[in-house]
Amino acid sequence: MKKQYEVLRWASVFLEENNRESRVAELLLQHHLGVTRSQFFMNMQEHIPVEVYEAFKADIEKHATTGIPLQHLTGYEEFYGRRFSVNEHVLIPRPETEELVQHVIQAVDKVPNQNLRLVDVGTGSGVIAITLALELPNVEVLATDISPEALQVAKANAASLQANVTFHQGDFLEPLNYQQKTVDIIVSNPPYIAESEREELSDTVKLYDPDLALFAEDDGLAAYKKIIKQAKSVLKEDSLIALEIGYTQGEAVKKLLLDSFPQSEVKLIQDINGKNRIIIAKL
Repeated sequence: MKKQYEVLRWASVFLEENNRESRVAELLLQHHLGVTRSQFFMNMQEHIPVEVYEAFKADIEKHATTGIPLQHLTGYEEFYGRRFSVNEHVLIPRPETEELVQHVIQAVDKVPNQNLRLVDVGTGSGVIAITLALELPNVEVLATDISPEALQVAKANAASLQANVTFHQGDFLEPLNYQQKTVDIIVSNPPYIAESEREELSDTVKLYDPDLALFAEDDGLAAYKKIIKQAKSVLKEDSLIALEIGYTQGEAVKKLLLDSFPQSEVKLIQDINGKNRIIIAKL
């Protein structure tokens, strides 16, 4: 049997030699050992059972050779302090989206009337809708997605985290239009990557995240155009639209919003890396 630090050192070097992030070794070994981060570092001198080592080694080699994401090997990703199941049918949540959620929470906290209804458009794994439902218990949360497989993942996450979210299948805001439902807040992290940028993406992203959640026509603006157009018949007065955007798309999306809602107050917000990532329109 090998010691934990020996296995970690081998895996880290192996990943670096294959142009992968060495930190994946640490996270994946924690997963296979079923320990917390602090337990992991306390037990560096402990021997690893052979069956655990073999399973870990197989996953490391698979990640190195194919680019399969860590989250598809473990089956989950952390978001806003909670664990969400993910698979090949949903986008793996990114830290930038946590910032979008935080801005929505701050906006709602400023509203004296908490009797609000919110929709997460293109919910995927459900991270935005579920997090907002748990953080804002007085807000009614709806979520839509066109993919039945994605909705299955989202519903399972909502059930396991005991979040009260109503899910609808359909294209962006279409289900709400059909049911003549109105909302106070629209939140979305829609597909916004232009097809021409596909080759710039890492294989971990372009081969494993669903195309439906990544790419949009019209230089990545098609989803925004559709959501904003559909929003006209869905939004109540004094409402809010909060969108995650590609960092080069700020002015284009701002123009789309102002063209449809000329009286709105539109604000571009930078992410932790100083890039335009969120756009919020108060209507």
